[in-house]
Amino acid sequence: MKDPSRSSTSPSIISEDVIINGHSHEDDNPFAEYMWMENEEEFNRQAITLLLKWFLLVVQIEEELWEEEFIERCFQEMLEEEEEHEWFIPARDLPQTMDQIQDQFNDLVISDSSSLEDLVVKSNLNPNAKEFVPGVKYLNI
Repeated sequence: MKDPSRSSTSPSIISEDVIINGHSHEDDNPFAEYMWMENEEEFNRQAITLLLKWFLLVVQIEEELWEEEFIERCFQEMLEEEEEHEWFIPARDLPQTMDQIQDQFNDLVISDSSSLEDLVVKSNLNPNAKEFVPGVKYLNI
């Protein structure tokens, strides 16, 4: 039994309480430090389990980092592609007023009637053919 007069929070060195290899001479079992070896297989199993959990966590974090990097590269490529090409932007490219619409409409050129007559003369279409109606089968008699 320990002497209550010596119980203090600060360690004191007295010749009787010399501690050898981490144990005082008053301990019941001088090999208490090595008792974990009694269950060494369980200790190893727990250590391996902890290592595997740690490894899986590292792999998961690495996959997330690769995924973030991939997404970042995709966004970067998309931005570069947008900078390379002239894209249709409605606010910029669509006319805003009726005058602008009328100007664009007037800029459209309709070919003159002489070229239309040439198209009709050179056409391979049959003017006597029946009108095509989708979904109706025609029999050639």
